[in-house]
This record gives sequence, structure tokens and C-alpha cells, in this order.
Amino acid sequence: MLDSTMRRFIDPPLNAAAAAISKKISANSITIGGFFIGLISVYAVAQGRFELALACLLLNRLADGLDGAVARQSAPTDLGAYLDIVSDFLLWSLLPLAFLFYDMKNAFAAALLLSSFAMSMTVFLAFAIQAEKRGTVSEAQGKKGFYYLAGLAEGTETIAFFALVMLYPAAFAPAALAFAAFVYLSVIGRIIVSMQELKER
Repeated sequence: MLDSTMRRFIDPPLNAAAAAISKKISANSITIGGFFIGLISVYAVAQGRFELALACLLLNRLADGLDGAVARQSAPTDLGAYLDIVSDFLLWSLLPLAFLFYDMKNAFAAALLLSSFAMSMTVFLAFAIQAEKRGTVSEAQGKKGFYYLAGLAEGTETIAFFALVMLYPAAFAPAALAFAAFVYLSVIGRIIVSMQELKER
């Protein structure tokens, strides 16, 4: 919901940084390095080291924005697009488990959150496949290697949620239940939009 708005603020500094480093480091290297920093965040949550977890999450998200900017400075590749989306989805799948390992009382909320994420990822990627077959393109969320189907719960909202529960880990269960409900609404909205877009004309 907020990603397209946020891009207007974050793209200019990311593009400037990318122009300075694009000849020195590849976009895929940034993606992979950012993913390993994300894994440190996962481990830190499980160990209850939430300041480290939040710092690593923010560095991971910086890398996630920077890799795309670097790719656009050179030549985006199919491998880069694949690594970008896979690393994001793996991180979002692992972080709820980290809160579960931190406190088993979070098990139900973590399970519900993972369920909502799985549904969201399925709807998102299924539409991206059909959009590719149809040659449908959109740059509403920035130039990407696949069709990005907007929804209520996008990257900005997900980052805000995990930042909140890293700052207030005791609030994970109620916050996760509320965010899962928000993601379910986003899933329903994406299904409706997808069905409208994919109707035979």
C-alpha cells in the first residue's frame, strides 16, 4: 500500500549511491550479502538480541533497495530478479519462526502469520507468472524483473511490523495476529484484482 509512495523518497539516494558503487560491486553480490545479514537478524531474534536484530533487518532492507538500483545502473538479469524475490520471501518466512524459537508462547501467532505470508506469496507469484505470459508490465512499484502486484500489505508495512515487534518483543503475539488479518485482507484484494485482470477479453 505504501511502497509506491516510499519509492519517491528512497529512490533518489539509492540511485546516487548505486552510481558510485555499480562499477565496484555487482547487484547479485549485494543481494546475497544482504540476505546473510538478514539471517543474522533471524538468529538475533531467536536469541533475544533485538537491538542487533533490528540493526541487521534495516541493513538487509538497505541492501534490498540498493541491489535493484545497482542493477538498473548496469543490466538487470533474470538471475538477479530471482535472487531478489527469493531472498525477500525466505527472510519473511524465517523471522516469524525466530519469534517462535524465542518464546514458544508465540507459536499460534507465528503459525497464523506464516499462513498469511504463504497465501500472499502464492497469489503474488501466481499472478506474476500469468502477467509474464501476457506481456503485462507495470512500473508503479519501480522497475522490476517481474510484475509486482500491489496490495494492502507490501514491503513497507512488513518492515514496519517487524521493526515494531523487535522494539517491543512482548507484543509479538497480538501484533502478529493483527498483521496476519491485514495480510489476509491483502490476499483477498489481490485475488479480486487478479481475477479481474485475467478475465478473457
